[in-house]
Amino acid sequence: MLRTHTCGELRASDASQEVTLCGWVDSYRDHGGGLFVDLRDRYGITQVAFSPPDTPEDLIEQSKTLRAEYVIQVTGTVASRPDGQHNPRLATGDIELRATGLQLLNKAKTPPVSPSEKVTELPGEDLRLKHRYLDLRRPVMQRTMLLRDLITKRMRDYFEENHFVDIETPILGRSTPEGARDYLVPSRVHNGSFYALPQSPQLYKQILMIAGYDRYVQIARCFRDEDLRADRQPEFTQVDLEMSFVDGDDVIGMIDGLMQKLAKDVLDLDIQLPLPRMTYDEAMKRFGHDAPDLRFGMEIADCTDLAAESDFGVFKSVVEGGGFVRAINAKKGTDTYSRRGIDGLTEFVKGYGAKGLAWFRCEDDGKLGSTIAKFFSEELLAKFAERLDAEPGDLILFSAADWLSTCKVLHALRTKVGAEMKLYDPNAMHFSWVVEFPMFEYDDEEQRWNAMHHPFTAPLDEHVELLDSDPEKCRAKAYDLVINGYEAGGGTIRIHDAATQSKVFGLLGIDEATAKDRFGFLLEALAFGAPPHGGLALGLDRVVMLFAKLDNIRDVIAFPKTQKATDLMTEAPGSVDNKQLKELGVKLDL
Repeated sequence: MLRTHTCGELRASDASQEVTLCGWVDSYRDHGGGLFVDLRDRYGITQVAFSPPDTPEDLIEQSKTLRAEYVIQVTGTVASRPDGQHNPRLATGDIELRATGLQLLNKAKTPPVSPSEKVTELPGEDLRLKHRYLDLRRPVMQRTMLLRDLITKRMRDYFEENHFVDIETPILGRSTPEGARDYLVPSRVHNGSFYALPQSPQLYKQILMIAGYDRYVQIARCFRDEDLRADRQPEFTQVDLEMSFVDGDDVIGMIDGLMQKLAKDVLDLDIQLPLPRMTYDEAMKRFGHDAPDLRFGMEIADCTDLAAESDFGVFKSVVEGGGFVRAINAKKGTDTYSRRGIDGLTEFVKGYGAKGLAWFRCEDDGKLGSTIAKFFSEELLAKFAERLDAEPGDLILFSAADWLSTCKVLHALRTKVGAEMKLYDPNAMHFSWVVEFPMFEYDDEEQRWNAMHHPFTAPLDEHVELLDSDPEKCRAKAYDLVINGYEAGGGTIRIHDAATQSKVFGLLGIDEATAKDRFGFLLEALAFGAPPHGGLALGLDRVVMLFAKLDNIRDVIAFPKTQKATDLMTEAPGSVDNKQLKELGVKLDL
């Protein structure tokens, strides 16, 4: 080894030892008679003193040629820092290394991204991603990567303790174009045929249950060719699991235990089990979203019946057209939002399809006031105030539209207002479940049903008959884990008989021939003694993001893609030569 210790290891108890350190020059300070270097590796920082009488004069002169990010090896004696020079911000702040030897291992150009933690203003994200190797040297990024490693290890330990078997499933598989677009891989051996990179190991893990491996787990790489957001990537990692002879409560209970372990081991946070649950219908009614942030209240109130009594044309026309008038109460919101601030909220909701924003202020006398108050009787305004628990200083915000539009607008408003009014501790963690999702969503454009989760989801036992009579009302054995307003994972109990699976395929517009072509291997496997089974997939990247208290998933992935699905460092995707295309039987039509 080129070093005897790391840069975060030495303490006062090591004084008088001769040691060798290796690392990067984080910073240097010339104090006239000598040079002080902060030497950094992923373990920490140690101050190195190149000064007489410990350091020879020629070595002091050599040290003055050092620059930021030079890679060096230093030998010296550990000594306590002089009185008044201790640094409480560093774990090694009580000591320094008084250098007696220096070896330059490599020079470095002036870095466009400084890894030093002393730099408080970061360059743009594109520059950081272009020089990701420098960005990853930053201590905060290294702490995040180590947190990811810790979370992954604790997960593996937990599943091993609970008798799960870690089994790898294929990366090259069959394209089953349901949901997001597949990444396709042309076959050289079978010209004209394509593999698909897995969107998830869904079908393989179901087949593993049929094969008798009753508890499967895998840290799986998955790929989806979809439009990206801050919390999405074209390739991502999920903690994939499946269990046999279980119902939804069993799967949820298993993940409850995992979250309790992670919260304690990683954040030293005690969470009580079972984690709270609400149905999808309740979540949409109370919060307008199937992954509500429960760190704060501000629940939605349905005011449709009251709106019908008003003379306000917008409300009346929406109600008469079968729509809804719903509202949230931003408690003491008038302290944050002046009239100009409300205008800003109005522009904000237009981005979510709203034509405008109706509002009331609760005045000092407890009465509701607004530019639209003249369209409401005093008695009706009092009913609104009572419905919304309005008190002086509160700000009432409305959405009037169809059900899903009011959900979309009020969820966005609730999220924005909650953050801007600082209604929750940003370091808080709230875990919950949303259960009993609809089986299907209707696609008006294609005039057919789509699976809300995936085509292999089982309906609630009491809703099986609705598959024939009223699919819209059919609810699924589906469950999502929600952390701080993000879907952290989701799963279902699967259909384990071929007849029900074929019926669901039919509802989804997948005829018998297509089902046999795409899923024939699954339908056949189901006919050979499939046990009741179900599972779940956790988004590992997103879980780490939430535990790290970050809001950009790229900050927890070593080498992420941009929102345009490009790798700025390697410049992927890139072109290939014609010889490769010819071998694959592929012609470009650009």
